[in-house]
Amino acid sequence: MPGMGLSAIGLAGLTLAYSGIAHTFIDGMHALTGLTFFVGLIFLSAGILDGGISTSNRAKATTLVIISIGLGFGTYALTMNSSNYTITIAGILMAIAFPSIIISYLAMKHPTIVKPVGAIIGMAAATGIIAWFAFGFVSPDTYMIPQQAEVEEPAEEITSSGPIFAITILKDSSKKGNPDYDPDISKVTQGYTVEWTNADSVAHTVTSAADYGETFDSGLINAGEVFRLDTSNLEVGEYEYMCIVHPWMGATLIIEAPKEPTKITIPEGASISKDGNIPYDPDVIDITVGTTVVWENADNTMHTATSGNPETGPDGVFDSDILSAGDSYEFTFADAGNYDYYCTLHPWMTGTVNVE
Repeated sequence: MPGMGLSAIGLAGLTLAYSGIAHTFIDGMHALTGLTFFVGLIFLSAGILDGGISTSNRAKATTLVIISIGLGFGTYALTMNSSNYTITIAGILMAIAFPSIIISYLAMKHPTIVKPVGAIIGMAAATGIIAWFAFGFVSPDTYMIPQQAEVEEPAEEITSSGPIFAITILKDSSKKGNPDYDPDISKVTQGYTVEWTNADSVAHTVTSAADYGETFDSGLINAGEVFRLDTSNLEVGEYEYMCIVHPWMGATLIIEAPKEPTKITIPEGASISKDGNIPYDPDVIDITVGTTVVWENADNTMHTATSGNPETGPDGVFDSDILSAGDSYEFTFADAGNYDYYCTLHPWMTGTVNVE
């Protein structure tokens, strides 16, 4: 009975793990479920060989449960997954099952020939295993286990398609109870690139929790490394994520709809330096982080919108370059602060953007 129970648990776990239902860190349970399965088989075989096959109703019911579990999960595994190893796993299970059935039958009906038949099956199994590995080493063809062709592609540098939103994986975050991701709740405008930097001394991951990495998954981020996620293709909504290596680490990423751009007009006659002239309309604006500002040149001459001031010059935050009549320039403010700007062609033209 213990052998039957262990076999049932192991078989269910093994089938689940290889059927494609399990994902990410649960894959690490493959070895454990496989070990449980084979330990159960050992107990089961020892019990059968020691006292024969029980014909009690309890044993029959347990056998039916095991068969039902195996057929149920096995059918799902064969029809709903795309793993290249499914046929191999099924073959290994059958290679174990058929000799076990033969030996069990002989132990019950013809106990005198169990040992010679068992020896023959053992030698056949050993020969098959040796041939398996031998063909794998000497054959020029593809090995028996289906493998995908490995194509080495040059690593591509991920370029940001939008402003950067920075998140830090904190030092010592691998210790349970310590702060982990900073900020813990991140509100990011759709189109931004989220950048996680691992400031810890051990590897971590950034993995969407609801679907175990189907939406986004960084893989292992080693100490000092960075993972970037372009949010352009993410739907507006809330995404909880976690570290697969340390599952107690978790945080939330909230994707917000892009905000309507704020318009600043360079009015006609702005280049003329005189009292009452409006250089930028409005010349002072208050916005929130993530807002895009658009400068439109409605004047009949060229202008710029360049961060900095006429006394110290450009500070490099943003620069429209030359805006001819009718041109426009936009910039998204990702960080809070007060940003002065001016026209490099007409330095008396100044403005300010206050970002909260």
